[in-house]
Amino acid sequence: MTKHNSTNRFSNRVENYVKYRPHYPKDVISFLKANCDLTPSSIIADIGSGTGISSEIFLENANKIYAIEPNMEMRAAAENIFSGNENFISINAAAEDTTLQSDSVDFIIAGQAFHWFDRPKSKIEFNRILRNDGYCVLIWNEKTPSSEFMESYEKLIRDYGTDYEKINHENIDDEIIAEFYSPGTVQLKTFEHTHPLDYSSLEGRLLSSSYIPLEGERYDSMISDLKKMFDKNNKEGFVNMEYETRVYYGNLE
Repeated sequence: MTKHNSTNRFSNRVENYVKYRPHYPKDVISFLKANCDLTPSSIIADIGSGTGISSEIFLENANKIYAIEPNMEMRAAAENIFSGNENFISINAAAEDTTLQSDSVDFIIAGQAFHWFDRPKSKIEFNRILRNDGYCVLIWNEKTPSSEFMESYEKLIRDYGTDYEKINHENIDDEIIAEFYSPGTVQLKTFEHTHPLDYSSLEGRLLSSSYIPLEGERYDSMISDLKKMFDKNNKEGFVNMEYETRVYYGNLE
């Protein structure tokens, strides 16, 4: 996949992304305070910040955020959401060249984004902008096969996704992450996270994924299958999208 394609593939998904993607549990902040010395004065670089979902919990903690995002449409959405918040600084840049000053941030975070980076180049850049003993924190909301509905949803996106197997973030395994942090060490903390959805929200969540078709016969068939799945599994008009929020944290060396 070219850099251009990875940058722009969400451009026509932004509205659904903003409305229907899950946010991150606030327990992440409490954990980083207790284990990584996060304070409200910590300076954060949110790399691949997208529509600002990953920035949100840090802004609520009063942190100053440099939001690094190369996609114009996603960046504009975040700028609109956080308009007037002086702690949110939006920057048109990428993981491999953030444009930030050397030794300027205490934390690098990447929410649902690390799998898009050029890892060798971004590691050089992260080491350049991180202060001594600064932390790199990689976060994903990973769907869990915890119910019949979740198993059916996973099957649907595998059946209809255009390149799901190729770009699925779960291709980034613990060995790849450990190599990125080496010779430093990385640790993992997980949180359970539930996102209840009515049918409209479920459809929006599906269509926010860059590998899902937006038109044509396969789209029509997919939506029909999604409606059947919802009708079979909803309770009082809602289904639960179940996630495990995975937080990798450590110092880069």
